[in-house]
Amino acid sequence: MEHIRCLIIGSGPAGYTAAIYASRANLNPVLYEGIQPGGQLTITDMVENFPSHPEPISGPELMDLMRKQVEKFGVEIRSHLCVKSDLSKAPYVFTFDDESQVEADAVIIATGASAKFLGLSDEEKYRGMGVSACATCDGFFYRKKTVAVVGGGDTACGEASYLASLAAKVYLIVRKPYLRASKILQERVMNNPKIEILFETNTLGLYGEGGVEGAHLVYRKGEADERKYDLPIDGFFLAIGHNPNSEVFKPWIETDETGYIKTEGATPKTNIPGVFAAGDVADPNYRQAIVAAGSGCKAAMEAEKYLADQGL
Repeated sequence: MEHIRCLIIGSGPAGYTAAIYASRANLNPVLYEGIQPGGQLTITDMVENFPSHPEPISGPELMDLMRKQVEKFGVEIRSHLCVKSDLSKAPYVFTFDDESQVEADAVIIATGASAKFLGLSDEEKYRGMGVSACATCDGFFYRKKTVAVVGGGDTACGEASYLASLAAKVYLIVRKPYLRASKILQERVMNNPKIEILFETNTLGLYGEGGVEGAHLVYRKGEADERKYDLPIDGFFLAIGHNPNSEVFKPWIETDETGYIKTEGATPKTNIPGVFAAGDVADPNYRQAIVAAGSGCKAAMEAEKYLADQGL
């Protein structure tokens, strides 16, 4: 079985940054990109809040630059998905979708979190052309425009309030007749004159030429007073949660009730010695590229310290 000193599972800002730091520390890292090389930023239209880029840069372009920097330091990048882990004892064993196996002394998990979508074909059709799962990332492009946010929890209310500071009008599409968000966030949304809540409403689809121009909605779906109508909008934001990509590690790694990997305080350390978590897979709060990159740096530095302490 192939032996790897420092294994990085997952790409994106966390995985790529961890690889840069690990390589510079002579840890000979090997990075497995998974099924979405570059992570969620590859489906983000434009990025304006990543330091060192004074002009807007597309998500795919930003991740391509990071990947090239990783390659510059000689990191071996492999395009396979981890499907099984055995963290019962060190060195730790991992199985990938090509049936290959490796063992590793130190491991950095940077598999990210995937935004939940409604499952509409139009979401894929208009992704990057009006459909977004990150108001902080893309909200600026909808200044003085009309947008809709789907969801009724804390995330949705927070995103709606944020977008209201930029957009001319925000519709909050809620399938239930009430909000699930905390009281303070509910009050913030309800008292904002720019936000209109559409209770008991579901999205059936989206429409537009070359981008989102509106949504097909239904009020009280399946009820006697069901009513279908079209709502003109410029942007459609999903805020119904994220799924951390931690499933294959759950038999060994401690996670919260949602599946986010638990780490020790402000460190990337997990409950397994020598196994570290970086980026969105361990971050239910921020989910920003710059935060993920910083956590990747911390994970690589901790991996270096661990290997040194173990005489590896």
